[in-house]
Amino acid sequence: MPGTVDLNVDLGESPERWRSGEDARLLTVVTSANVCCGAYAGDDGLIRETCAAAVEHGVAIGAQVGYPDRAGFGRRPMDLPPRELVDEVRRQIDHLSALADAVGGVVTYVKPHGALYHRISHDEGQAAAVVEALLADGTPRPLLGLPHSLALSLAIEEHIPVVREGFADRAYDIDGGLVPRDRPGAVLTDPESAARQALDLVERVDSLCVHSDSPSAEDLLRRVRGALAEHGVEVRSFG
Repeated sequence: MPGTVDLNVDLGESPERWRSGEDARLLTVVTSANVCCGAYAGDDGLIRETCAAAVEHGVAIGAQVGYPDRAGFGRRPMDLPPRELVDEVRRQIDHLSALADAVGGVVTYVKPHGALYHRISHDEGQAAAVVEALLADGTPRPLLGLPHSLALSLAIEEHIPVVREGFADRAYDIDGGLVPRDRPGAVLTDPESAARQALDLVERVDSLCVHSDSPSAEDLLRRVRGALAEHGVEVRSFG
């Protein structure tokens, strides 16, 4: 088993979970936070508070960019023209960067969300648009994605750092993709099952994710981190 792996979670999406303290507690377990940029969920106040808490806990901040689809939580496919997608992704990264900067934080990586995440794993036009958006920075931020993602291959060609991601709380199909959420068993809710999957994935990925909207997300994350420690895997940010 490798010596280290990152543990990430999606945050900045739910005012209800933030007010309850659920999402804030996750920052005591993870090493990276994929913070929603306001396109598919969240608002500036929630995003700013999430970034401030991440800074307080020493958790890396990533821009979770997605299709501008609040009604569908960014999980519905959209056919944005490539040029429009470049501008949208760039706008979201810049928006989060400004909010993070206001509380002493820095956006250190980019992770697409939902339908965009899956689309760029196989759609060359959409994948190239996301990569182009990253290239707008003099030193492009790393891109998180599935190990077989086309977007990661294109990023490597452009000398952009990539981070291979695995999911402790999602079922996989035989091709290495995620089982659609509307199918039975697509989301793993048992902490022991999530821990076993994390240990199975850890040799093939750089970062492990548990979704904050998964049932018992905190229990899942704590058990995953515990299992990694039991097997001598250090959890730390890839940045």
